[in-house]
Amino acid sequence: MTTILVVDDDREIANLIRIYVTNEGYDCLMAHDGEEAIQQLEKHDVNLVVLDVMMPKLDGLTACRIIREQHALPILMLSAKTEDMDKIMGLMTGADDYMTKPFNPLELMARIKSLLRRSYQLNQRLQVRGSGTAMTAQHVIRLGALEIDKEQHRVNVDGQPIHLTSIEFDILYTMAKHQGRVFRAEDIYELVWNEPFQGAHNTVAAHISKLRDKLKRSGHSCIQTVWGVGYKIELD
Repeated sequence: MTTILVVDDDREIANLIRIYVTNEGYDCLMAHDGEEAIQQLEKHDVNLVVLDVMMPKLDGLTACRIIREQHALPILMLSAKTEDMDKIMGLMTGADDYMTKPFNPLELMARIKSLLRRSYQLNQRLQVRGSGTAMTAQHVIRLGALEIDKEQHRVNVDGQPIHLTSIEFDILYTMAKHQGRVFRAEDIYELVWNEPFQGAHNTVAAHISKLRDKLKRSGHSCIQTVWGVGYKIELD
């Protein structure tokens, strides 16, 4: 059974989300601050977290950092803050998606399903890897010292692993398959999120920025910005 942890100090909103989550057949756990959320994750197997930003004791951004250090599960952040920088901060902290309040519960559930589907596909790849099943080398892309293994969901630079979220990996792999092609933010969003683009330029930019930073820290700079157009992968 898929379990979703809903974390919000507004009990009315938390209960509304719980109703929609359980109506879709998922188990639902509740927490009303960041500390309680971390305790729930220690006690239960959770598949996805819906995490509010503004909460007592431990705010959502801090809780997100802690969760991301300990768990590789999707995190969808909620916030009444609508400024672009607030969204970027949430995504840079480690969230996979970000919605502002008030939100449409049906859109929330669509995003939850999308994140769960992506996480399930990742787990399937990892199970294939762990089974020892022989794979061909066709799924491996090499760009200089950078190696991207689609089936094992693994990225190495000079043999050293780089730890990416599922969305960061999919962005990198999608662009690397077409080295030199310029991708607009709309292209990346629709290919990676697999849903219509709705002005999510900052969502894409935040994930690209974090992905680029991780690659640069490993000594590999291949993602280039084509100003006014989009992004491309090209070796220096």
